[in-house]
Amino acid sequence: MKKWLVLTVSSAIVFSLAACSSDNSARSKSAGGSIAASTGTEKTEIQYWSYARGMADYLTSLVETYNKTNKDNIKVELKFFTENFAQSLDVAFSSSQSPDIYQVNDFTQEQKKGYPLALNDFMKDDFKKRFEPELTEGINMQEGKVYTLPNFGLTQRLIYNVELFEKAGIKGPPKTLNELAEDAKKITAVGKVEGAYGFAVNMKNSDTGLGRSANVITSASGFPKTGYDFKTGKYDFSGHKEAIQAFRQMRQDGSMIPGVESLDIDPLRAQFAEGKIGMYFSNSSEPNVYKSQFPAKIRWAAAPPPTYTGNYDGVVNISLAGTWLAISKDSKHKEQAWKFYEWLAQQDNIKAYQEKGYGISLLPSVLSIVKQPDVKGFEYFTPTQYDAILPPTPSLTVDGKKYNDEFAKYIIDGGDLDKTIADLNNRYNAALEKGIKSGDITMKADPNFDIKKLQGKIYDK
Repeated sequence: MKKWLVLTVSSAIVFSLAACSSDNSARSKSAGGSIAASTGTEKTEIQYWSYARGMADYLTSLVETYNKTNKDNIKVELKFFTENFAQSLDVAFSSSQSPDIYQVNDFTQEQKKGYPLALNDFMKDDFKKRFEPELTEGINMQEGKVYTLPNFGLTQRLIYNVELFEKAGIKGPPKTLNELAEDAKKITAVGKVEGAYGFAVNMKNSDTGLGRSANVITSASGFPKTGYDFKTGKYDFSGHKEAIQAFRQMRQDGSMIPGVESLDIDPLRAQFAEGKIGMYFSNSSEPNVYKSQFPAKIRWAAAPPPTYTGNYDGVVNISLAGTWLAISKDSKHKEQAWKFYEWLAQQDNIKAYQEKGYGISLLPSVLSIVKQPDVKGFEYFTPTQYDAILPPTPSLTVDGKKYNDEFAKYIIDGGDLDKTIADLNNRYNAALEKGIKSGDITMKADPNFDIKKLQGKIYDK
């Protein structure tokens, strides 16, 4: 039955991709895209895939500008995905329907599968020099080959409803994990009669939902975000225990909005904008979301994530840091895809990401000239010394459920968390040992690693 379901889902995606391709072709030709009616010059059409729905308006305008102004007879078709991006990418590559250029979702896995094309031969020295300060082995490079360029990152924050805080008599955002749970309970007590709850997390995809919430708290508190301890070179998920227990507590006492196990990020945002959620965790894309996608009907603010003790013994990881776009290794239009990539990478276009409030630049050449975005709420996401890029972790093939899936199951259904953590440690370390023996994993323990030393490396206030 499981195999049949997987086959059905994959077949549906293949059908969808084929339909999309056919539809794009039809639209393109009807608009004079594949054949330029005025000149009779054939245009090369390239596909660009993104999951950045919060940037939809901006990316669409960029593509439209490029299509109107480029002199290379290139037409770019932009497609957005709201979910299942990784699965759609897998199916596209396996069925020879991969996009020509796509937004990197998981660099380690995509590079391991052979999806991206090395960009070294395309980049001129002066072009590469602009990005070199943030080119990092394991993040956007592998064995000296550059597969994706650094551009911007997303800072992580706790987003909260100021009006519900005031109604519950809470003076400010929580600074500790215990305060988070207590505040969620207070908000639910005063808001539940109107359908408002204290806390929400989008656990339809546990990696995304917990990755931007519980895992962020864990990292800020000084423990390995993904379980991998760089100091010992082993996996240890015990540092996640307090965060996962707190989330379970909010689930049990009714402070967490019902249905989180099937909740995706956009429906969560829609309910927050309507005043039905007191707090949730997300990133610096939210100000634009509440400006255009889901206009907020309430007063909201954001604050640094709480920690176990109230002190920052670790760092708040910058998500999507160091990766941006990749050209498909299977693209039939690599030169044209690079021309578009090179155009997008112009200083003015990159600078606009931050100035329009879509992300925080990582490039010194941009940070020195960029203006503060005029987007309400973006000021809460301004980087601090506690925002940092975490080093890459080993790429594993683990038997059984992944750690965030196990934690999500515990939050929803309960169980023995200590037993779950012990099982995760055993399975992840077994997979790590197997990868080391096969030569697929070359990472070694760093006895001098100290997560606190990452503080202030990029944005030192």
